[in-house]
Amino acid sequence: MLTIPPPPPAVEAAPPLLAFTGSNRFAVFADLASIRPEPDEGASVVRMRSLQISREDMLISGVAYVGGWSWWRFDCAAWTADRLDFASLRADGTEGPVTPETAPPAPITPGQDAAALAAAACGKAVPAVEATSTAAAVWIGRARLAP
Repeated sequence: MLTIPPPPPAVEAAPPLLAFTGSNRFAVFADLASIRPEPDEGASVVRMRSLQISREDMLISGVAYVGGWSWWRFDCAAWTADRLDFASLRADGTEGPVTPETAPPAPITPGQDAAALAAAACGKAVPAVEATSTAAAVWIGRARLAP
C-alpha cells in the first residue's frame, strides 16, 4: 500500500508593518516588512509594497473598495521609482485583480508619494509602524484624511 505523506504546513505570510508616509488624494502606507533587495537589478535596487487608502469606500458595480496595494522598485542610487502593479482592495479585505503598470522607471521628485515611499525603502527615513493589518490602516488612513 502506498502511503502519501501529508503536505507541509502552509507558510503564512508575515503581517504587514504599515508606516504612514503621507496623504494627498489617498493615505499612503509603506509596508516595511516587504522591503527586499533586488540584486539582479543592481546593488542599490530594492522592492517594497505600498498600500493606499481612500477617504471613503468607492462603490464600483455594487462592490465597495477601500484602496489598493502596489509593488514598487526603487533605485536608491539613481533615485528612480517604478510602480510595478496595482491590486485593488475590497472593503471585505479581498485583494485583486492585479493590474500591471507598464510605465518605465521615473525620477523621483519631492512631494510625490513615491518620494516618501522611496525614502522608507532606501533607508533615508524610518517612519513609525502604525498598523499591522489592512483594517487598522483603513481606520488610521481615513482618520488622517478627515477634513
